[in-house]
Amino acid sequence: MRDADWIRRHIRADEHAEVLDVSNAFGVLGVMGPNSRVLLSRVTDADLSNRAFPFGTAQMMGIGRASVYAARITYVGELGWELHAPTDQLSLVYDTLTEAGKDLGVINAGHYAINSLRLEKGYRAWGADLSSDDTPLEAGLSFALEWDKEFIGRDALLKQKKTGLDRQLVIFVLKDPAPLLWGSELIYREGEPVGYTTSGSYGHTIGAALAMGYVNNAGGVSPQFITAGRYEINVNGTRYPAAPHLRAPYDPQRKRILL
Repeated sequence: MRDADWIRRHIRADEHAEVLDVSNAFGVLGVMGPNSRVLLSRVTDADLSNRAFPFGTAQMMGIGRASVYAARITYVGELGWELHAPTDQLSLVYDTLTEAGKDLGVINAGHYAINSLRLEKGYRAWGADLSSDDTPLEAGLSFALEWDKEFIGRDALLKQKKTGLDRQLVIFVLKDPAPLLWGSELIYREGEPVGYTTSGSYGHTIGAALAMGYVNNAGGVSPQFITAGRYEINVNGTRYPAAPHLRAPYDPQRKRILL
């Protein structure tokens, strides 16, 4: 619906676009983990190799008697695919996958597991870490911008890029693994409040409590400013030392998702 609203608000009078909402007609199953390619290769004839099916691409494939639109992307920091299928075929796809993956230890993963894993990998969440009030530069997403192309907001971003940022999204890893963070915890730099966390969890892979949050400073927030500071996160009235990260604490080179 957000995409449809964007099109409606920005389409010119001499342009035409048709948006069809098929949300009720399709569902998605995520197959994620180091053995995801092994599992899928048991139920499809599609070539799942890096050459034939590189990261960030999508194609149709058959799973059992179902036809699915498979996208090789991940939100958990491991090799994986998202399978988009008609709702009346989802149970068939699910049953086929769970039966084929019994010996691989296939299990269902819930919201909190996914939230923990995506935080370790530095993946942002819309509505928590990202909103229409945050720019891609502030959110650390400048790599996704095509500066040589025209787009809405380009001039404003070029100006921000030139003048510098006064707020930046940072990943914090607490030195004490015990505190449980949820978001909205106060962030201190050198004893002074500089912002709030936007989301948090315990990272089971790295064995530490972690969170994301925006660090604010009227004088600018260069990478040097971020990494040179001494940080604490206030959790239930207690300040816990935290290390700032501008890259993912887990697999910053993306080796796991490019297996």
